[in-house]
Amino acid sequence: MEIRLDKQVAIITGGGSGIGEAISRVFAEAGAQVHIADRDADKAQQVAAAIRKEGGQAEVHTVDVSKQSDMVAMANQVKEEAGRIDILINNAGIAQVGSLEQTSEDDLDRIYAVNVRGVYNGMYSVIDTMKAQKRGVILNMASIASVLGLPDRFGYSMSKGAVLTMTYTVARDYLDYNIRCNCVAPARIHTPFVDGFIAKNYPGREAEMFETLSKTQPIGRMGKPEEVAKLALYLCSDAASFITGTNVPIDGGFINLNT
Repeated sequence: MEIRLDKQVAIITGGGSGIGEAISRVFAEAGAQVHIADRDADKAQQVAAAIRKEGGQAEVHTVDVSKQSDMVAMANQVKEEAGRIDILINNAGIAQVGSLEQTSEDDLDRIYAVNVRGVYNGMYSVIDTMKAQKRGVILNMASIASVLGLPDRFGYSMSKGAVLTMTYTVARDYLDYNIRCNCVAPARIHTPFVDGFIAKNYPGREAEMFETLSKTQPIGRMGKPEEVAKLALYLCSDAASFITGTNVPIDGGFINLNT
């Protein structure tokens, strides 16, 4: 079954790189009008240009998801120009490595601003439009860290736990408006961030550490951004109309099969 999003208007935060880029491309291929919301205007424009070259529709909005004024202005612009907002993908996020003792107040504030307040700002900016339409889909990017105790991920786990519970409460609060809200929980996905992390922390041992990190997933490899994007496509389509208030792992067996 081919899943389509024809004439759907989708906002994707952090849509200029990594998982967000893959979602932007997959959604455009499925017929959605894609609005890439990203701090990095150059990367976002490159993705949008590639989408247009392939016959898709894509617009770019330069925003800081941690600033509510940016997100509200962007959502209002999309609504004014497109007439509706059907889908929000809250994908923008940052990582942080460290235990409780290694996490400073500044570290915690920084990750909260993007990963928690940014998700809140995204949902806040579209909810009135979706309520008026009596229809909408919100998909938040959680993590296996939302439900597991990962070592040296204190701040990151805090933020992704908040994403999970925000998803549950929004799904419940807006049932009567036909607004579905879910999240996905990836394990390690092979993105440019992973390559940069390995290069920075394990110089000269990149290939070795890539293999080691890949094998932490029981399936034996890292996930691909496109695999997350295809799951997002399904969850945001009418094929998933009976799914809301759910956290969907995409983790190579990490949560249930790791011993």
